[in-house]
Amino acid sequence: MTGASMIAIMPAQPDDVPAILALLSANGLPTDGFEAHAANAYVARRDGELIGAAALEGYLDGGLLRSVVVSTACRGERIGQRLVEHIVDLARAKRLPALYLLTTTAADFFPKLGFVVTSRESVPDGVRQSLEFTTACPASAAVLMRVL
Repeated sequence: MTGASMIAIMPAQPDDVPAILALLSANGLPTDGFEAHAANAYVARRDGELIGAAALEGYLDGGLLRSVVVSTACRGERIGQRLVEHIVDLARAKRLPALYLLTTTAADFFPKLGFVVTSRESVPDGVRQSLEFTTACPASAAVLMRVL
């Protein structure tokens, strides 16, 4: 059995929030506003240890994929891909028309998952009002989107 097969992806629980925030901080990712959307987060666990997370901020005009993080020791095992797939499924279940994201470090990762580069101006107003767009991510961050 490989290490990847022992990884469980599941909805985040309220008591996961401190570990998710610590993982985000340790990887230089924004934590602002995460707690408000923790109910729409998924986590990855190996042997009970939280090793990854991703969350969805839902708005009437689209969704924001945020907080995709995998511990450094566990990268390269498709954990990030699996987390994103869960968020895409959640966004589809919520009937969101598209997912958007901002990244300063993973612009090459997301196109492999169906995301394409877009401009900030093309992002719907509701999504652009998020903390990620208004304050948490720099203007230099790449913007990507995926139609659902």
